[in-house]
Amino acid sequence: MSDRTYWATHGGHPPQTDLLTDRALFREAYAVIPRGTQRDIVASVLPFWEHTRLWVLARPLTGFAETFSQYMVEVSPGGGSDRPEEDPDAEAVLFLLEGTLDLTLDGQSHRLTDGGYAFLAPGADWSVHNHEESPARFMWIRKRYQEVAGLDRPTSFVTSDRDIEPTPMPDTEGRWATTRFVDPADLRHDMHVTVVTFQPGGIIPFAETHVMEHGLYVLEGQAVYRLNEDWVEVQEGDFMWLRAFCPQACYAGGPKPFRYLLYKDVNRHAPLTLGGHARG
Repeated sequence: MSDRTYWATHGGHPPQTDLLTDRALFREAYAVIPRGTQRDIVASVLPFWEHTRLWVLARPLTGFAETFSQYMVEVSPGGGSDRPEEDPDAEAVLFLLEGTLDLTLDGQSHRLTDGGYAFLAPGADWSVHNHEESPARFMWIRKRYQEVAGLDRPTSFVTSDRDIEPTPMPDTEGRWATTRFVDPADLRHDMHVTVVTFQPGGIIPFAETHVMEHGLYVLEGQAVYRLNEDWVEVQEGDFMWLRAFCPQACYAGGPKPFRYLLYKDVNRHAPLTLGGHARG
């Protein structure tokens, strides 16, 4: 579907004439990091990455995300890394928003363009480089893999949002659909990263309240999103974090489809000790 678009920050810095008023929110049950906060002054860099900067949208932190980290990454021409990940137990998803990125994954070469999706299994051998003349920008979602005795680790793969047709939610007449890159019944996977699409006027018609932790990055469009007891306006480029059991709902009110990249932890027992993992 060639009409899909993906918003990416270009950094920069607002003029001194701008007002401070913004939509940024940090609450006990959720956070909203609007696109206007992703400026040069809050960018980060990583070891062993050349000509690359990133914005950290979520990281494990007391009172914040517990299961994952999420970055908006910008790789300038000639940039990249042959040593991108230092944690051998980290699994990841790369989702390309803009530009072109050359990925080498377990000895195989892949060229990612906008909408490109790569699942990197824990322990995967991978590297990325930008060989083009304009920056490449992508989402990088990381999670520490939770082993289960008797289950194999998942395997890496590369695909694209443009090559997968969204699956409509039942009884929604196609107004609410999910693009799934992994079979939900594949218990090797302990996280899902999907694309959720609402057509204008589409809704989540009840307050979802469940055990999954969420990271939502808005790819396209506008909506009013219910976060705990608040209704918050969000648009493409905004990021939302929802802790487990935070009530959520949505009303897609803009003229375009409302689409977001969704992270959630799945398919594992709830830990019986705070900060630990349950035994199988």
